[in-house]
Amino acid sequence: MKKVIALLTITLSLQGCIFVVGAAAGAAAVSAVYDHRKIEQVTQDNNINNKVIDKINMVPGLKEGTHISVTTFNNVVLLAGESTTPELRQQAEEAARTVPDVTQVYNRIMIQGASSSLSRTSDSWITTKIKTKMLATKGLQSGSIKVVTENGTVYLMGVVSRDQADTTAEIARQVSGVQEVVKIFQYTN
Repeated sequence: MKKVIALLTITLSLQGCIFVVGAAAGAAAVSAVYDHRKIEQVTQDNNINNKVIDKINMVPGLKEGTHISVTTFNNVVLLAGESTTPELRQQAEEAARTVPDVTQVYNRIMIQGASSSLSRTSDSWITTKIKTKMLATKGLQSGSIKVVTENGTVYLMGVVSRDQADTTAEIARQVSGVQEVVKIFQYTN
């Protein structure tokens, strides 16, 4: 925790993009501390994520001109980003579906050129602001929620009650730069 505080202190003394990167790293460290899932589930999600990325990287044509983000939470895979053709988009989804233990795949890959690094930095900043507000919201079980932002669209994943889902979605909608909020929750009630 001392390293996170030191990182944030150094980051706050700097300007520009370094603040965004540092804040994102700090938020990632803080969110890891509050992830209340069992270590076995976290490990399984990480393994699934890596296998999906490996499978997608084996598809010819997906490395050039595309940007595909893979996120896994509770065996549910989210594919987001950009692909140059509908066929490549579909091939990425098919690759993800072949990975063992994947229970569902949400394919939100847009058909367009790859996003810029500036756009991705903005997305990271949006995610950081949402996670920060979630941590500050009393009664919200933020450790059960994953936040992913791609091209201003915020994807919310996790295992939560409907009230928790609605609260989280409302927090995300209030953040500057958010274009759309997509709930990919598994509900406990």
